[in-house]
Amino acid sequence: MTNTTVLQAGFAESDRGKDRGLTEDATYRKITWRLMPFLFICYVAAYLDRINVGFAQLQMKDALGFSDAVYGLGAGIFFAGYFLFEVPSNLILERIGARKTLVRIMVMWGLTSAAMMFISSPMVFYVLRFLLGVFEAGFFPGMILYLTYWYPSRRRARVMALFLTAVAMAGVLGGPLSGWVMGHLDGHHGMGGWQWMFLIEGLPSCVLGIIAFFYLDDRPEHARWLSAQEKAIVAAQLRPDSDGAPMFHNHSFGDAIRSPRVYAMALAWFTFICGVYAISFWLPTLIKGAGVTDVAWIGMYSAIPYSVAVVTMILVCRHSDATGERRWHTAICALIGAVALAAISQTVGILPLSLLVMSVATAGIFTLQPLFWAIATDCLGGTRAAAGTIAFVNSLGLIGGFASPTILGWVKTTTGSLNNGLYVIAGLLTIGALMTLRFRNKAKACVRA
Repeated sequence: MTNTTVLQAGFAESDRGKDRGLTEDATYRKITWRLMPFLFICYVAAYLDRINVGFAQLQMKDALGFSDAVYGLGAGIFFAGYFLFEVPSNLILERIGARKTLVRIMVMWGLTSAAMMFISSPMVFYVLRFLLGVFEAGFFPGMILYLTYWYPSRRRARVMALFLTAVAMAGVLGGPLSGWVMGHLDGHHGMGGWQWMFLIEGLPSCVLGIIAFFYLDDRPEHARWLSAQEKAIVAAQLRPDSDGAPMFHNHSFGDAIRSPRVYAMALAWFTFICGVYAISFWLPTLIKGAGVTDVAWIGMYSAIPYSVAVVTMILVCRHSDATGERRWHTAICALIGAVALAAISQTVGILPLSLLVMSVATAGIFTLQPLFWAIATDCLGGTRAAAGTIAFVNSLGLIGGFASPTILGWVKTTTGSLNNGLYVIAGLLTIGALMTLRFRNKAKACVRA
């Protein structure tokens, strides 16, 4: 074979490689535009219904005579119901598919969230928050599992960032909306602004759940909007992930949860969740402590930290995918969040500085979420035990969602300040950062006991 022939063959192979790359990218652009906007909207609704109690408490506590400890326990008890029903919900999703699971979850949590308008005593508050956790259980880990059906690990951090920016976007949109509703509808038809807020923000989830049943496909092979070639591309992209976690690939859920690595991931996620819900449930109170008294303006200002988080989540996760590095990206975000959270106590009464520090804390803490789940799904995605194990890690970690508001509410009731509680949360974030650095980037190492 002449040198010219060799060069021609090389160029032809290079062109075919480029064509394959372009075809793969085009396929995943199509998938992303089909799935992500709708899933994003669903998660905005889910997270808003979960955290809008943080705005409601600005009026509800005075209207009903609730202490900060009562509020903190009610905010946190959501996660007790979530913990008990999350693993069963994800196992059901694996069996019956995302469409049927979503319609069940979203309709029931929407109705329960709207029913929060009828809170009249601490017990009713606790029961409804518990039920909200029961009905919402399985949504987040279910969607994480669902994304592993469509996206290979090397594309997963950026797509999870797109999905999880809904958490921050719930704050961007929900803060001004909640503030406006509570400020402008307070007293209409004999109802408080906080009651109107629960009603208006709860019912859309029911509609989205019904739409999900008709709009989503359970797996790529069921998608009529993908061609046979595109389905083959997705299957080929996912195959290495299925082969990359040999310890769990042929093992049951019971076998998987005996791995110490699973508990290490759950503990790290616990520390991160404590930070997430310190922001989610107490940001309005922190802004009020900076000197803002009008509830509508509290809602407007709360959008600033969440807006910063939206940008950092996308940029940092894109960089993580480009470099293939997960651990240091996650740990650095956690440490930045810890330092900023601890520094909030030094900015009391200085609104611009308070908003700056809160924005840094929110950006760091929220950005580490998709990075952590990129690590976890690298370990667990594509395995037979994935459905239960992903939910198990998330449910154990979400105990932090109960611990964080409960601790902060108790500290504020007993001391009159959130500062000592914020120092505890900052310490937990630091522990989570150090634990993350012990994880390995490759799936085979992640799951090894």
